[in-house]
Amino acid sequence: MTPRRLDPDANSASDGVGREARSDCAFCRIVAEEESAEIVLANEAVVGFLDRRPVFKGHVLLVPREHVETLPELPDRLIDPLFGAARLLAAALPAAYQAQGTFVAMNNVVSQSVKHLHIHVVPRTKGDGLRGFFWPRTTYAPGEMREYADRLRSLLADESAGRDDAPVA
Repeated sequence: MTPRRLDPDANSASDGVGREARSDCAFCRIVAEEESAEIVLANEAVVGFLDRRPVFKGHVLLVPREHVETLPELPDRLIDPLFGAARLLAAALPAAYQAQGTFVAMNNVVSQSVKHLHIHVVPRTKGDGLRGFFWPRTTYAPGEMREYADRLRSLLADESAGRDDAPVA
């Protein structure tokens, strides 16, 4: 497989990478509000929502609004918005869920269950049982997913009040 040549000026939909929303992509449908999700962060560039099959409750998936499949294909203009939002979530999750820290990860092609670039931001506590890259999954009780989303949305709104780059959910 020949890697795609990275061009820092290739930042538009005409750069050879399909960026338009795709109806066959679950994350594009969430971004377009065609599929329901507990959105905790949204701005013009990215959307963050709770994973339906979280490693731990409060596990957020952060995606660019544009359909981009892998990190090497991410246009330069989306690097700061995507990773800035990941940093914001990594700071907010411990406070929202009484966690000690976070696990932040991204798969590219291998183990990428949805072919839309996404960053996992997972709350962590020492002794929580996560070992290496084995990600056991859990489920939310009815109504619990919304409670987790509400807690994080509230904290993010408080922390970003008055900022120009404040997330909207």
